[in-house]
Amino acid sequence: MNGRADFREPNAEVARPIPHIGADYIPTEEERRVFAECNDESFWFRSVPLAATSMLITQGLISKGILSSHPKYGSIPKLIFACIMGYFAGKLSYVKTCQEKFKNLENSPLGEALRSGQARRSSPPGHYSQKSKYDSNVSDHSSFVTSPAADNMEKEMFSHYEPVPFSASMNESTPTGITDHIAQGRNFS
Repeated sequence: MNGRADFREPNAEVARPIPHIGADYIPTEEERRVFAECNDESFWFRSVPLAATSMLITQGLISKGILSSHPKYGSIPKLIFACIMGYFAGKLSYVKTCQEKFKNLENSPLGEALRSGQARRSSPPGHYSQKSKYDSNVSDHSSFVTSPAADNMEKEMFSHYEPVPFSASMNESTPTGITDHIAQGRNFS
């Protein structure tokens, strides 16, 4: 023995480091191909149909009189707005499909980052998807349980709390009652 302790578990998997994907990341040729494919498919299969549908619905609502047309420009501003909203809705609706395409790439740092990000999100809050080699015995015996002293301190801090009344019609002519409630509720003598 050379004086060093071996803390590795015999059957532990060695996790590859998650690549740093930032603004300076240069995509691989295969990732560029998938970017172009996602861009084309999201445009033709999602954005164009949603933009056209939203424009047809908007024009139908204008012709039925449910929506009013602009006195000077007619229905054009509302149709342009509907087209833009349909376009962006189509692009956003394709994001999950595009992420799956990147996750299916084998030698892609971007795909690896997406896969590891999904693993972290699917684990419960406060837990990591991979156990450290040092916390195998510690995590079984400890938990985050609050002590009775902490519970008493919390009760003491919030025992003086009184909710402030809420006014449903908040405008300048109606008083909110916030300053009146505070001044009446406390006795400063």
